[in-house]
Amino acid sequence: METRKRTVNVEGASLFVEECGNGKPLLLLHGMTGTGADWRRLFDMDLLARQFRVIVPDARGHGRSTNTSGEFSFGRCANDVRAILDALGIEEVQAVGISLGAKTLLHVATQAPNRVKAMILVSATPRFPEATRALFRAAASVERSPEEWAKMRTLHVHGDEQIASLWRLPARLAEDTIDMSFTPERLSAITARTQIVSGDRDPFYPVELAVEMFRAIPDSSLWIVPEALHIPVFLAERETFVRTAISFLGA
Repeated sequence: METRKRTVNVEGASLFVEECGNGKPLLLLHGMTGTGADWRRLFDMDLLARQFRVIVPDARGHGRSTNTSGEFSFGRCANDVRAILDALGIEEVQAVGISLGAKTLLHVATQAPNRVKAMILVSATPRFPEATRALFRAAASVERSPEEWAKMRTLHVHGDEQIASLWRLPARLAEDTIDMSFTPERLSAITARTQIVSGDRDPFYPVELAVEMFRAIPDSSLWIVPEALHIPVFLAERETFVRTAISFLGA
């Protein structure tokens, strides 16, 4: 698989992007503290590239992307996505987003509905309940082990301050009441075919929020994964998810 690499500069960030394949554009957006390389744990990228033009960025401040501005929100990440698509000359895209990536796609699909033809949202939410904000604050205060630091250093290449900033992000997000505030009215503006995937035991985003999105987004379907936590697609359900996702995106 031939991989094409580039950077896109936008709003105080230098965004690292990898591409492979030459078919219909498919954008893959990873989760928080992850990188674009995470998708190799889910998809066979060689097979995917035979069907799609696969576009895999590292989100601002993650992996090989910088965030010199220090600013971070899901809305800003959506601006980054649109800038990447503009730089690549892509008007419309299909997309899969996991957690951070899924919330980013909600912003893109409501800000610029014409840019997203179809999307799969894994562990998304329209808003952060207070219980979720409390979990975010607690996660940001955890003392990290040497093993956790070592693992993060293999993923995020811009030094320990980059990693520390990522671990502080949940506390910042917990205090933002505007960024994730999608009402049913806002969600109803989405025109993309949408598949929503949620674990029924997700500790961050109760399953009722997935149902709320399903009811509000006009052309949507809902897969509730039984006895599953946050991001339920990498383990037992991996093969089912991959098969379902490729079928959905190829429709």
